[in-house]
Amino acid sequence: MNIVILAAGMGKRMQSALPKVLHPLAGKPLLAHVIDTARQLSPTRLCVIYGHGGEQVPQSMQAADLSFAKQEPQLGTGHAVAQAVPQLDDGVPTLILYGDVPLSTAASLQRLLDTAGKEKLGILTVNLNDPTGYGRIVRQDDKIISIVEQKDASEHEKAIREVNTGIMVAPTAALKTWLASLSNNNVQGEYYLTDIVAAAVKDGVPVVSAQPDHEWETHGVNSKVQLAELERVHQRNLARQLLEQGVTLTDPNRIDIRGTLTCGRDVSIDVGCVFEGDVVLADGVRIDAYCVISNSRIGAQAHVRPYSHFEQAVVGAECIIGPYARLRPGTVLAEDVHIGNFVEVKNSEIAAHSKANHLTYVGDSTVGSRVNIGAGTITCNYDGVNKSRTIIEDDVFVGSATQLIAPIRVGKGATLGAGTTLTKDAPADKLTVSRAKQITVDSWQRPVKNKK
Repeated sequence: MNIVILAAGMGKRMQSALPKVLHPLAGKPLLAHVIDTARQLSPTRLCVIYGHGGEQVPQSMQAADLSFAKQEPQLGTGHAVAQAVPQLDDGVPTLILYGDVPLSTAASLQRLLDTAGKEKLGILTVNLNDPTGYGRIVRQDDKIISIVEQKDASEHEKAIREVNTGIMVAPTAALKTWLASLSNNNVQGEYYLTDIVAAAVKDGVPVVSAQPDHEWETHGVNSKVQLAELERVHQRNLARQLLEQGVTLTDPNRIDIRGTLTCGRDVSIDVGCVFEGDVVLADGVRIDAYCVISNSRIGAQAHVRPYSHFEQAVVGAECIIGPYARLRPGTVLAEDVHIGNFVEVKNSEIAAHSKANHLTYVGDSTVGSRVNIGAGTITCNYDGVNKSRTIIEDDVFVGSATQLIAPIRVGKGATLGAGTTLTKDAPADKLTVSRAKQITVDSWQRPVKNKK
């Protein structure tokens, strides 16, 4: 099967320099959703027609299984499909999709393909309470004889509720002939793809229809308003899938999934959370309100408190993270690690049962088991040119307001006194303190502001 995706439109109502099909829905371009669905149908040829925005579309969507054809100028949908003609295999049907209709499902498209077979012209239609703006399906004795665009429709035809979604499948050899005979003798002066219906009827090719499982599968995006509406539709669909899998969502209307979220049993997610990329939550994970988790894995029974941000992090079982914690790329936490409020961890491994509960930065570090890192501790990993590593061995106690100047090692069981600035390795099982001598100046007086 050939699949042609029309993605050349300007999208004037989007009020943006970005081509319409590259605007994101659930974190990826509209066109990417359509391509992903098309791939589920295992096409032999997959061609994207681009135009507005120049090379931005092919540059953004490069893949081994995609080919591109440019439509310039844009003279209508029929003209757009004609740009793909040299790439189409006559021996299989051609399915036509739209780069700004992102939520069509493979199941509905397969129904259309099955209905049309190899020899019929198939149209995906839908019945709308308000069909304004859509091409009407004109039938005679229940057989489709034509599609009439809104601007060219009579009053009788405008009353028809069955409309064309634009999605069609046609026998390719016949499609090429019909495209070559299209005329632009209409109100808009464009070559309508829908005119191939009358050509098929004239040639005695049966014209059949199928309908999608859901009306929203046929909705296109022409404005930021419509984009926001489809975003909510899509997010509600994803939320419903999670609920059916047993995930507890405090409010299904207040979750955003911009990638893939995989959940185990008894997972609980509070309001306002955003999941980006590939996120895995194991059994019993609890995510509190307003967390942002990107490309991360969280182990069983872990608890993420509110307003925490993860990016490319691995969190072990039974960890407690946050609130207001930040785990940056390269963070790997073993089981039962506590990362508290306003603590940032980057490119570091922290072993089991260790804690950094307050106002701390751990960067480029290897931290052992049962380590306590006091409030205000900083691993000073960057000298302005190079980054160096800090190693803290098992059972270390780091006092508050300590700076560890990397590269440095703190031996097993060592204690660092509060306020220490550590510039040399600290030996195991010893107390190391580095601070200025405390003095009291008896004769000192606090300055007094002069009166004016």
